[in-house]
Amino acid sequence: MKRIYSIIVVSLLLASLGIYNYIDGRKSEAMLSNGGVSLQDFKPKAGQLSPTQQLPDINDQMISFGSAQPKLQLINFWASWCGPCELEAPDLQKIHEKYSDSLVLYGVNATNDDRERQARQFVEDQGFTFDILFDREGDITNLYKVGTFPTSFLVDRDGVIRERINGVITLEQWERIIEQYM
Repeated sequence: MKRIYSIIVVSLLLASLGIYNYIDGRKSEAMLSNGGVSLQDFKPKAGQLSPTQQLPDINDQMISFGSAQPKLQLINFWASWCGPCELEAPDLQKIHEKYSDSLVLYGVNATNDDRERQARQFVEDQGFTFDILFDREGDITNLYKVGTFPTSFLVDRDGVIRERINGVITLEQWERIIEQYM
């Protein structure tokens, strides 16, 4: 009798797991197709088409980024506790001010690994005037396979990633890279 109950319990557990995986897989499939770009196959490196993503900005307005747009896009992943992010912050603001006619800068805070209150204070302290987005769940940070901060992506007008920069580079290096794709 105990054996029959054990078999029934194991069978129910396996069936439940199968149903969960099926439902979870269907949710993933619904999110995986994005303008012809399969997020499952997305490899965030130069030459790869970047899918359209949406995140809330500092005012909780949804902002789309990543795919084809009229301007170059610089997508910078950062965290308020990150020392190198603080070092590069003034250069990012200068880039925004200098290239705003031809480049859109998105500062994506890895809010899942940060505290939003501290991130907002960081933005205020740095005087950022470009779009700041909050990745509260960490999905976009994970999608772009960001493991270190800062990590930046330069996306051209066709939505193709042209550069992936891990870490801090000088303002002069940024200018050289940006001007190459203008």
